[in-house]
Amino acid sequence: MATPRVAAGVIYRDGQGRILLAKPTYKDGWDLPGGYVEPGESPLAAARREVVEELGTELPVAGLLLVDWAPHPSEGDKLLFVFDGGTLSPDDYARITPDGEEIDRVDFHDPAALDQLMPDRLVRRVRTALRAGAAGAEHYAEHGAAVLATTTSTS
Repeated sequence: MATPRVAAGVIYRDGQGRILLAKPTYKDGWDLPGGYVEPGESPLAAARREVVEELGTELPVAGLLLVDWAPHPSEGDKLLFVFDGGTLSPDDYARITPDGEEIDRVDFHDPAALDQLMPDRLVRRVRTALRAGAAGAEHYAEHGAAVLATTTSTS
């Protein structure tokens, strides 16, 4: 029976369509705010907890954008959930205070620059999640590439 590691992250945007990324102190590159799900915790609860821990404030965590099955060569099977945090106001951004231990800093970045900021597997996942959000859909992905899409209903 599979026992994957499970993680959850959140995509936040600013009014210009840039994505909020966090710069971890413990690894190269930038990442989405988020982290591993703890035993007995749901992916949504983990995303909300990690946002508070890493960014120092509560921010909205809304709909699901993506579930990605993405085994890692050194970590084994992984399931990664990406949630939509919506657009942050300047006041929301001003409340962010990175913890300084796990997250050094945060900043908004143009989605076109992701290739220079993070590993390829994460770039694929973020871009697939952004396409899901733009289409009003939830995607199931494998290694960051959409395999199935479900259009979400607002009624």
